[in-house]
Amino acid sequence: MSNIAIKVENIGKQYHIGSAPVQYNTLRESLGEMFRSPLKRLKGGDETIWALRNISFEVKPGSVLGVIGRNGAGKSTLLKILSRVTEPTEGMAEIHGRVGSLLEVGTGFHPELTGRENIYLNGAILGMKSTEIDRKFDEIVDFSEVEKFIDTPVKRYSSGMYLRLAFAVAAHLEPEILVVDEVLAVGDAEFQRKCLGKMSDVAQEGRTVLFVSHNMSAILRLTDEALVIDNGNLALRAPTAEAVDFYLSRGFAREGIREYTPEEVPASATPFVPHAVRIRDAAGRVADTVRSTDSAFIEVEYTLNAAITGLRVGVYLMSTRGEYVFTAFDTDQPALFDKYSVRPAGHYISRATLPADLLNEGRYVIGINASTFRIKRYFQDEQALTFTVDAAGAPGMHWVEPRLGPVRPRLDWSIEVD
Repeated sequence: MSNIAIKVENIGKQYHIGSAPVQYNTLRESLGEMFRSPLKRLKGGDETIWALRNISFEVKPGSVLGVIGRNGAGKSTLLKILSRVTEPTEGMAEIHGRVGSLLEVGTGFHPELTGRENIYLNGAILGMKSTEIDRKFDEIVDFSEVEKFIDTPVKRYSSGMYLRLAFAVAAHLEPEILVVDEVLAVGDAEFQRKCLGKMSDVAQEGRTVLFVSHNMSAILRLTDEALVIDNGNLALRAPTAEAVDFYLSRGFAREGIREYTPEEVPASATPFVPHAVRIRDAAGRVADTVRSTDSAFIEVEYTLNAAITGLRVGVYLMSTRGEYVFTAFDTDQPALFDKYSVRPAGHYISRATLPADLLNEGRYVIGINASTFRIKRYFQDEQALTFTVDAAGAPGMHWVEPRLGPVRPRLDWSIEVD
């Protein structure tokens, strides 16, 4: 057996942007276009971008490697190359062993086939015999919880059902290498925990795992090392804790604001269009540092191009190690939930107040989420921006020792003596 599971040498992937899809014209149409647009042909026409460039690394068998980076950094492109979904423009990759891939929902399944047929199709693609798939079939169906619909064409599945079955197939058909992209965000929290538990089992069985996620707590728990991808380049490979610290301490707006460009907003977010996330201090100024003893404000600015029923816009507050402090949504209060049960098209700012005497000193991460409960997630950015809390004047600051934990409440103490 090779002592290398994956070897990547100077991988690069170039895309053409701004050009229309390739059409296969007749000879007459092609000649006509040639004479109509000679200048366009001479100028070369299309603009190109490098989604990946000069990526090199090796992965030993049994390693669990995280891949982290901003949206658009090139993480998914790398996984698609390793899964042979797309070819690199330059460089080469060696894969030793069967690869099971779970990329975006839909990859690897034929919509006209039933769930049962897709299980056997995926097993055959991995080179498994039907008897091997037979032994795993019941376990796959039990895990996916779609037994009632296993003989229904998967084109009729909801996105949640599709994901459950896709993950169950990828994790249970025992590939030597499991490649998992950030698709668990489609499932509910209970299913996400179930998937992460299964991935932990797979890792402990000695199989190689590549895991892309924006969930830093999952990356920290499941992986040994991590790659940090930045603008298509490999910025760092390091033990996971070091890589996460590096990633979370770089690339964020230091001014307390994160603004989104149209290129960063996926088409699936429609009609929700995020504009900015801000942290404001007690005086209302956009700030990177706020005082623990003062109130502060988190703002999410966005536009709805059409009305949405049941929309909730929320924030995650996390430590820089990916540990959740709290989650809150703008319609948590029943009165606001009733008032905005249907949110019409328009420009909005959802603003939350962080109470004084709540957070301990340190650096924190704000993530945002726009969704309708258990129906659709329009947009999510789990590392929208970071900010610092200054604990000057907070309770216990006269002690030299650090105060443990992410919260530092000013409790109302009393001391009684007989």
